[in-house]
Amino acid sequence: MEVTERKNGYALLLLDHGGTVREYARVMERLLGKAADTGAAMVYSDYYSIEADGRKEDIPVNDYQEGSVRDDFDFGAVVAVKDTFLQRWHAERARAASSGPGLKYGNWYSLRLFLSRCGELLHLPETLYGMEKSDCRLHGERQFDYVDPRNREAQAEMEKIFTDHLRETGAWLPPRTKTIGDAAVLSGSMQVLASVVIPVLNRAATVGDALRSALSQKTDFPYNVIVVDNNSTDGTSGIIDDIAACDRRVVHVVPHSAGLGIGGCWNVGTGHPACGRYAVQLDSDDMYSGPDTLQRIVDVFRRERCAMVIGSYLMTDFDLRPIPPGIIDHREWTDGNGHNNALRINGLGAPRAFDTVALRAVGGFENVSYGEDYGVALRIVREYRICRIFDPLYFCRRWGGNSDAALSITQTNANNSYKDSLRTREILARRQMCQGL
Repeated sequence: MEVTERKNGYALLLLDHGGTVREYARVMERLLGKAADTGAAMVYSDYYSIEADGRKEDIPVNDYQEGSVRDDFDFGAVVAVKDTFLQRWHAERARAASSGPGLKYGNWYSLRLFLSRCGELLHLPETLYGMEKSDCRLHGERQFDYVDPRNREAQAEMEKIFTDHLRETGAWLPPRTKTIGDAAVLSGSMQVLASVVIPVLNRAATVGDALRSALSQKTDFPYNVIVVDNNSTDGTSGIIDDIAACDRRVVHVVPHSAGLGIGGCWNVGTGHPACGRYAVQLDSDDMYSGPDTLQRIVDVFRRERCAMVIGSYLMTDFDLRPIPPGIIDHREWTDGNGHNNALRINGLGAPRAFDTVALRAVGGFENVSYGEDYGVALRIVREYRICRIFDPLYFCRRWGGNSDAALSITQTNANNSYKDSLRTREILARRQMCQGL
């Protein structure tokens, strides 16, 4: 980042995005003027991207929330920063560097978190400048950069910066050690130890594969498969009924409530009388990678008494051929700080499995169809210990019916804003918890 102008107590920063900024004089005038008017710690704006062929696309960016702490939040390429805060940050960095290594990757991330502790980060909803597009990958390819082993050194630095930010803002939590005791039991009688839960809506092309994958598991305990069919209209229901007629382990549930999202369907499944002690995820597009997935997950629950187990998965095409970025294993997770760093990253992985006692104790899922898994995981790790399996247990299939690789900027912003709101609420809850310690 480079200071290019100073005026009225503010510095204009040009961030390193690898592309040339167009209409720079206009953005300089507007950002510096609005900053002086409002006294904000930082002001940023919308912009437009310029494709290699010259085409332009408007890029509206999101308003900043307290939970907008992911390191890939889009501020554009030009921001106005209050100069006194910028000088204070430089002084803090100089003191830190005198007793240890300086920052190699995270200077901008460190500065903007520092600014968020000083005052408001103000979004000016005007398209003020253009920026040549430097990263032409689709959203679905970029979203896994934080788990790419090649980025591990950078991500470790970002984690330290963010953990220090949580300490500064009173939301840092020590390692979570709470487990589920033997005395914790579900109400009612459990006929099975574990349930595979499959929410589904109009997935006739894939639900049969998912069900057969679930039913092929080899275990030393009884289990069932609860399919929450969200009133499908494409033949999905008939496929489920046909398989259920041949295997009594399939529990076909059609919710009476209208307007359920994936989270609402999960609540129906885990609240069903047939649900076992452990509820294990399988999306209707996907498949387990082998017949031992369920056994391995339940073995961890039995041994560790944890509230949640999360595995790893392999990204594949429809025919189970591996595709980039390959294995998603979240090896950034540590028992000592994973519960804090979970607020910075964009997800915790799959397949996800829950001790149903803990899941019900924290209130279950939010009734949405994006981020519902991330939200409940954040809530669980606020209080309980979770465990991980770093071997791929799951094939995550990408195909025309489910891929999020080409989301519109509007949908991407909506998704990011929702997850930021989850983080905001979680940070506030953790701060409240810390004040009571």
